[in-house]
Amino acid sequence: MASEQPRITRVFGAVNIGSFRVSAMIMGQAEGGEMVVLGSSHRASDGIKRGYVTDMRAASHAIRTAIEKAEANANTSIQSVWIGCAGAGLSSKISSVEIAIGGRRIEEDDIEHLLYAARDHLHPDGRMVLHAQPAHYTLDGAHGVANPKGLHAEALGVDVHVTLAEGPPVRNLIEAVQTAHLDVEGVVASPLAAAYACLTAEERDLGVALVEIGAQVTNVSVHAAGMLLGLKSIPIGSNDITDAIASSLGIRRSQAERLKCVSGSAIATPTDHREMIPVSGPGEEPGGRLARGADEHNRIARAELVSIVTDRLGITTAEVGKALKAMGFSGAQGGQVVLTGGGAELHGIAEFMQGALGRPVRIGKPPVLQGLPEAHATPGFATLAGLCLYASDDPVDIRSVGPRYQPTKRYRGMGLINRVLLALREYF
Repeated sequence: MASEQPRITRVFGAVNIGSFRVSAMIMGQAEGGEMVVLGSSHRASDGIKRGYVTDMRAASHAIRTAIEKAEANANTSIQSVWIGCAGAGLSSKISSVEIAIGGRRIEEDDIEHLLYAARDHLHPDGRMVLHAQPAHYTLDGAHGVANPKGLHAEALGVDVHVTLAEGPPVRNLIEAVQTAHLDVEGVVASPLAAAYACLTAEERDLGVALVEIGAQVTNVSVHAAGMLLGLKSIPIGSNDITDAIASSLGIRRSQAERLKCVSGSAIATPTDHREMIPVSGPGEEPGGRLARGADEHNRIARAELVSIVTDRLGITTAEVGKALKAMGFSGAQGGQVVLTGGGAELHGIAEFMQGALGRPVRIGKPPVLQGLPEAHATPGFATLAGLCLYASDDPVDIRSVGPRYQPTKRYRGMGLINRVLLALREYF
């Protein structure tokens, strides 16, 4: 007998607008707090390249189609959604602010004073602020304070992590959703959403790197003290592997994508040279032009495919390594790396990156959720699920803190750099 559906008290809608597919999810929060997937769907992307809207009409149609399918599956309709942002030149910085306490006990009002004061020091330099979240607090310069309330200090400080994006591409994403007759609740940086789905609370506290490999964009982020501390967006993705296969073998992209998904691997085996794999898929017309290096049956050695995949993946991994090093997540200072996104579904990719990066690597998938279809319980849909989880968690953003006033001290130049380096050493 099927279990009875829990009573849903709140509903969250999300759309993840990727370069390969547009996916939608409707998730409900039950009376007991548990999250239930009511409906989800996906369709091929259109009008999006490297995370940017390139055709407004096509993108809006894809979004509307995905939402309507999710609504049909959920047997409910929604008016607003949270949307993920993977492109738009995502970047981040840390802004540090401090107020005088005078040695007394810190109250909730003091924390609100501090967070409101930090709003004056975002300085996005012409870019759009997606998030401005307190990474961690400091007491008299000492890092690692999760909750300063009730403690005594001469000075209370906060390091705010600010996520930035290029304004016009984000506004294009918002307009594409609005043209699909939906309101936008908020825009969430994909690394932040994916972290909610893939990382455990302990990983986010101890320090972990999250690598989200999309079709045309790879986002690398570093998390510690329970918060996002840094991120970098790299304009390469799993489609670049597909294009390399198509170019090297002289075949169509659709054939290359099928080869990558069905027979591709990031790990070579001794039998690869003997195993011959068909270039043409089931139902394709026989004959036609043979792939470069193929036999008379249009088959290639699996070793050739693996070689193309690993060569291209090596380029991606090198860029990921540079990004991690730039964020202080390297050598003895680094920890575990979690791979997610559609590109993380490539066979053997975790083992390949573990060897290349020299640190533990695992694959990150959405958590076990009631109602989540098996087809959407994969790395490629982690960000989508994470958008709903992020919305339900409703994390603090300093821009929503009410007006309070206290004299503040802003760290500049080497003072700020030293504070950031101290924070990275604290967690890595």
